[in-house]
Amino acid sequence: MSDDLVIRSDDGGLATLTLNRPDKLNALTPGSFVALRAHLDAIAADPSVGCVVLRGAGRSFCAGHDLGSIADHERAPSPHFEPETVDALEALPQPTIARLHGHCFTGGLELALACDLLIAAESTQLGDTHGQWGLVPVWGMSVRLPERVGRSRAKELMFTSRRITGTEAAAIGLVDRAVPAAELDVAVAALAAEILANSWGTNRIDKALLAAAPDRGRTEALHHERGMPFGRPDDMEERMRRGGR
Repeated sequence: MSDDLVIRSDDGGLATLTLNRPDKLNALTPGSFVALRAHLDAIAADPSVGCVVLRGAGRSFCAGHDLGSIADHERAPSPHFEPETVDALEALPQPTIARLHGHCFTGGLELALACDLLIAAESTQLGDTHGQWGLVPVWGMSVRLPERVGRSRAKELMFTSRRITGTEAAAIGLVDRAVPAAELDVAVAALAAEILANSWGTNRIDKALLAAAPDRGRTEALHHERGMPFGRPDDMEERMRRGGR
């Protein structure tokens, strides 16, 4: 059942999405994207969710696109369903955290790059291996990777198919933080708790402003922000009365 390929669990405003093909290192199939899109669409419209964590079951976050499904010509519901699903992850109104361990290659890295914050185990192996297999990126690698690490570093990683560790990824800004594997769950939970303790409305507005700014010149973006296009958070007055808590 495709419903089992991505599992959602909720706890106190945190929605956790788990890629669930551990025997295949969570390699992505069209069915994986169908299941993921259903969860993303539901979460986007769910006011009870203030933060989202994307993780992988078993030994890895995600080894990438399932090469067997490519060879078997498996098809998603529409020609661009997979990249549009990655776009939907990026467009979620809630802050998102990618929890990375084991392998995070190619399609898995493209999925992670659509999250707002990336926390990796130091031992995680990350890389863009399109070139190793004679494939080309269509899920956003050529846009999101240079946004993270700069054009020159992105070229080096893409042209070489080099794998780097979580520690190396943190050093170049590919991930926001790398921690010992034994501390990964604690680090992700602590970050999510900090986010959830803040105004969910402010977080949504901040994310919308940050997403809108690159499509505008600097002066226009400044004017756009001061025009308060997304209004004020619903909890502003209550938080002001409580001293920000």
